[in-house]
Amino acid sequence: MSVNDRVRTGTTTVGSPRPGDAADADRAPRGLKRVVAASMVGTVVEWYEFFLYATAASLVFGTVFFPNAGSQLDGIIAAFLTYAVGFVARPLGGIVFGQIGDRFGRKQTLQVTIIMIGAATFLIGCLPGFDTAGYWAPALLVALRFIQGFALGGEWGGAVLLVAEQSPDRSRAFWASWPQAAVPVGNLLATLVLLAMSALLPAEQFLGWGWRVAFWISALIVLVGYYIRTHVTESPIFVETRAEMEATRTARLGVFEVVRRYPRGVLAAMGLRFAENILYYIIVSFSIVYLVTVHKYNTSQLLLALLIAHAVHFAVIPQVGRLADRIGRKPVYFAGAVLGATWAFFAFPMFDTLNPVLIVAAVTIGLCFHALMYAGQPAIMAEMFPTRMRYSGVSLGYQVTSIVAGSLAPIIASALLQRFGSWLPVAFYIVIACVITAITVLTIRETRGISLRSVDAADAARETATATARVRS
Repeated sequence: MSVNDRVRTGTTTVGSPRPGDAADADRAPRGLKRVVAASMVGTVVEWYEFFLYATAASLVFGTVFFPNAGSQLDGIIAAFLTYAVGFVARPLGGIVFGQIGDRFGRKQTLQVTIIMIGAATFLIGCLPGFDTAGYWAPALLVALRFIQGFALGGEWGGAVLLVAEQSPDRSRAFWASWPQAAVPVGNLLATLVLLAMSALLPAEQFLGWGWRVAFWISALIVLVGYYIRTHVTESPIFVETRAEMEATRTARLGVFEVVRRYPRGVLAAMGLRFAENILYYIIVSFSIVYLVTVHKYNTSQLLLALLIAHAVHFAVIPQVGRLADRIGRKPVYFAGAVLGATWAFFAFPMFDTLNPVLIVAAVTIGLCFHALMYAGQPAIMAEMFPTRMRYSGVSLGYQVTSIVAGSLAPIIASALLQRFGSWLPVAFYIVIACVITAITVLTIRETRGISLRSVDAADAARETATATARVRS
């Protein structure tokens, strides 16, 4: 009996789980750990490559691809503009791969995205610099960056949904936080590789060819990630929903239908993402710019500080996910927004001391505040949309925000620093972002422990009511 049939006959109450769901809620389904591991490995690969670009934009690209920018900070801003291209491409990738994922499955989509971003990253390492190719060099960099962002736009939704849709209702935030924890691992690996290159090579060789090695290494990592993702299984709820839609010849829904049917869910996802995305890129990207341009801080020491902070970030995220299952998604997320608003006011004075311990502490504390928002995102967003349009819904809400949030954050912060010569405007910029996210948290409903099947049942009841109203009119 389909979900629609159960709603019509009254054998399932809308908003309640199926028989047996309560018993299953406390234990992880068989094979879930394997799915988590596969999603994490692929996500590590994807984000290693994506964050490698972010770090290289802070340290290398301004010199290699934009040597005539005028000043060091101007070159860095130009490099961050190419970095922003990837964020602009991400919503497009989210739209395209979201529809593919909702139609053909999460597994096939993730196999395509990992190959695309891997090839683009490897080719970035092969690009000639401005001195060799002139304006073709930054042009090709922008094109490859676009491909990176386009592929990553479809990556996140598929990776987290593979886990979220197979997780027990009462521990969904914990299990679905593990792909999120893979993000700092990818960043950690990228930082580790660049740290090794910058520490072992003289500055001239690092700028000349050392940074390229980190991009070339991605080819090997991609092969491993692709192999593991071929062994990922589709979630049962998605397989059931797809079979039901094929049996009933239900129309496939695209991203525009998601916006039309669930506009509040999309807007809420964007509001939740706003401060989290801005805070993260201020911490991991602009902090580098501030310390390098204002204080001429040693690059190797700075990368080491990020390495330690990413390791702590990885350890904290799953524990925050567990907390969101225990006390609820809203209080944890709201605490992250409030604490995130305070970070810059003590972090930048800590940076100004040039004390390595205080610098590591400032970055680490910031990433812990970020984890309070980041860990619960997959569970919250998965619980906003029904299975038949979940991939499109979460990808759209998550990726569109990156255009006005993460992509612009390092650019805006660098411009504010250049204009005012102070970190205070950057701090108030973060506060505004956190206020927007905090207000969003207050407007959403608490979904801790909810069954995804009840979300599908409510969606089916809504469609039935709409169809009935049309017939009567």
